[in-house]
Amino acid sequence: MSFDGVFTHTMTQELQPLVDGKITKIQQPYPNELILTIRSHRKNYPLLLSAHPQYARVQVTRIPYVNPATPSKFTMSLRKYLDGATLQQIKQIDNDRVMHFSFTSRNELGDLQNIRLIVEMMGRHSNVILINHRTNKIIDLIRHVPADQNRYRLLMPGADYVEPPRQNDQNPFVMPFETDLLQADQLAHALQQTYQGFGRDTAQELAYRLENSADVLGAWQEFFAALDTPQPTITTFKGKSQFSAIPYRSEDGTQEHFDSLSVMLDAFYENKAESDRVQQQGANLIHFLKNELQKDNRKMKKLKLTMQSTEKADDYRIRGEVLTTYLSQVERGMTEITLPNFYDDEKPLKIQLSNQLSPSKNAQKYFTKYQKLRNAVAYVTDQMAKTQSEIDYLEGIMTQIKLASPKDLDDIRAELQQQGYLKPQKQGKNKKKQRKYKVNQPDTFYASDGTKILVGKNNLQNEQLTLHKAQKTDIWLHAKDVPGSHVIITDANPTEKTLLEAANLAAYYSKSRDSSNVPVDYIEVKKIRKPNGAKPGFVVYEGQRTVRVTPDEVLIDKLRHQPNM
Repeated sequence: MSFDGVFTHTMTQELQPLVDGKITKIQQPYPNELILTIRSHRKNYPLLLSAHPQYARVQVTRIPYVNPATPSKFTMSLRKYLDGATLQQIKQIDNDRVMHFSFTSRNELGDLQNIRLIVEMMGRHSNVILINHRTNKIIDLIRHVPADQNRYRLLMPGADYVEPPRQNDQNPFVMPFETDLLQADQLAHALQQTYQGFGRDTAQELAYRLENSADVLGAWQEFFAALDTPQPTITTFKGKSQFSAIPYRSEDGTQEHFDSLSVMLDAFYENKAESDRVQQQGANLIHFLKNELQKDNRKMKKLKLTMQSTEKADDYRIRGEVLTTYLSQVERGMTEITLPNFYDDEKPLKIQLSNQLSPSKNAQKYFTKYQKLRNAVAYVTDQMAKTQSEIDYLEGIMTQIKLASPKDLDDIRAELQQQGYLKPQKQGKNKKKQRKYKVNQPDTFYASDGTKILVGKNNLQNEQLTLHKAQKTDIWLHAKDVPGSHVIITDANPTEKTLLEAANLAAYYSKSRDSSNVPVDYIEVKKIRKPNGAKPGFVVYEGQRTVRVTPDEVLIDKLRHQPNM
């Protein structure tokens, strides 16, 4: 089930316990996403309102988000009108993908005011809109849409709020099933055309139930009755996952059930949304790295061609020595001559000559070419090693971006600035000298027995974790011979199960994430050292042992949460 009108209906019901709660915190961690922390019945509910073009949704989330240092203008507007506000009502508009959150709060004079927050979940037209309920005026929006982009309605502060255009479809939660639809060639399509809020997968599931039931009206009622007591389900088939409020009979694959719709959406969207945010926020970094890698690969190609040409060095030397030996037979003005090659059983050797040079200078020309190529070998060999080292380094950075969360991008950008690949941001004349960059904390996981496991997500975090934070007796792990995270088990004598769980983390957060039977080295931290002049995160070690694991995403999710001991 996509987040269509039917799913919006079930989510609206799930969120009703938040009514009468008070807003205690307002955050906007990402441009299209808002989190309102609502205190209700002695519990805090982080309510995520997303206007993401692909992942628009409303849910209670337990995923930790990093709040930006500087709040956005929209966040400031929300804090002005909603800080401390009481949630009076959560309402879906008909069966559309639109939810209204009605609040009461007090203005600067202490008078009560009615404020409404509207979430429209409509693909690339998704939006979160703050309006004054009494005047119906828009106070602010998460996305401003001027008149030249939307002729139907103006979505700008100060404009009257106009509802999204509606179709004349019926609300399936109110209207009964029209049995005439059974005559349609494609029942699922007919359902979408007749009733409001049916996504494609929802319509296909309902059509499947109607077509395979002797009691059509009973099947219709059963479907909507089931939504009153949801059984949140993620169905996975051939590597693709689909979520639904109830188990779908029309879908093949393995099913995983969850305690609530919100818990299910956290599991479904966490990696997808995270990856998308990284791609968006790291777009400039990715573009820069791709360009640098293209330059280095072109340079390496030229160096290899140059190296191939050095293989002719001995050929030039032989020609020069043969010419010198038979110099008396060479006459000025010749363009070529064939002489016996005493290095190859006196076989005839054709030698090209310049008719502008004397015989001795022709011989000297071959010696000069020979010496030039000989000198090039050492230089080209050195340049090839340096270029390959840089390619490996930049490819490692690209791998880290693929494995990164948005907060990790700051570390990666800082590292590239420190290494001279990117220019540091300029500081104003009156600003104090820029402080030393503070590296983000590594991610924390917990083994089944409660042992803390730390995972660096980039080179700066890896170096800080391994060389400065870890105890000398801790156990260090890393996927063998590929870019990846440094993993630290904060225990000198971990159990075999803990070791394998940490190895799984090392394999998962490496370039071998999608591989099986990944070799992972492990060794005590005290045996790790960084060579002088090495780039951040690069270490060497001896005496390691190796285990093999297959990265398991389900296990990784379990390790994120501390077990109840």
